[in-house]
Amino acid sequence: MLTKVRHHLNVIDSGPISTHALSQTFEGQSSVRLIMGDVLPVTVTVILPTRNEEEALGPTIDAIPRGWCKDLEIMIVDGNSSDRTREIALEKGIRVHLEDRKGYGRAYRTGFDVAKNDIIVTMDADCTYPAELVPDLVKRLIDDDLEFITCDRLSLAEDGSMSGLHGFGNWMLSFTARLLFGYGVKDSQSGMWVFNKSIFDDEKMRPTNDGMPLSEEMNILARRTLGKQKAVEISVPYRPLLGEAEIHTWGECSQNLNFLFARRLRLHKTLTPWGG
Repeated sequence: MLTKVRHHLNVIDSGPISTHALSQTFEGQSSVRLIMGDVLPVTVTVILPTRNEEEALGPTIDAIPRGWCKDLEIMIVDGNSSDRTREIALEKGIRVHLEDRKGYGRAYRTGFDVAKNDIIVTMDADCTYPAELVPDLVKRLIDDDLEFITCDRLSLAEDGSMSGLHGFGNWMLSFTARLLFGYGVKDSQSGMWVFNKSIFDDEKMRPTNDGMPLSEEMNILARRTLGKQKAVEISVPYRPLLGEAEIHTWGECSQNLNFLFARRLRLHKTLTPWGG
C-alpha cells in the first residue's frame, strides 16, 4: 500500500499529477493499517499544536495509522485549552505536553525539542490535513534520502477548505516569500511537514518566531539551509476543517507579511529561547 500511494504524491519540483489519480488512490485508505505488512525501521513523533480543539482532536488522532513504524509517538502541545482537548488526548492514550507561553510557533518550538523520536511529522488538529498519508510521507523521506518535506495544500485543496479571502491571503504570502527569498515553495503557509529531528542540530535551522509566521520561516530555513535537493514540496489534499477556526485572516496575514520583510532585512527578533 505504501508503494502504491507513493507514486501519486505530487512532488512540485518534478511536475504535476492528476487530481483524479489521487482521488482514486485515496479510496480505501482507512484500511491502510490492516493491509500494510512492512514496518519501517524508524521512530516517529507526530506533533499536534492545540488550543480548544475538542471537536476535531479525536477524529484527527484516529485518522493517524498505527503499526507501520518501529515506534510512533503522538503528542499534543497544548496552549491552555479551556475545553476538553487535554482530556480527549489522555483518553486516546497520547502524550500531552503543556506550553503556557502563547503562540502557534511557540508550541512547535517546544514540541520540536521535547519530541522523543527521530522523525517529526506535524499537522493541525482540525482534520484538514491527510493524516492517512503520514506513513507514505515518512517512507518518501527515507526512500529519497530527504531531510525535509513540506506539504503544499493549494494545488489539491478541496471545495470549502478555504474561503476566497483565506485562499488569496495564502497565495499573496507565498508569492511574496518566493519573491523575497527565491526558494520556490508554492505554499509557504503549510503546517504539515515531515523531517528528521536532527536538522535542528544545526542552529541555523531552528525557527525563531512564536506566532503563525513560523510556518513560512520553516520553509525558508529548510530551503536555505538544507537545499532544494534535500528539502522538497509535495502536494497533498486539504480538507474543510472540523470545529471553529482560530485564524484571524487580516491580522495574521499582516503579521506574516511583516515577518517576511523583517526576516529578509535581518530585523526579526527571537522573543523566547529555543526548546521546552
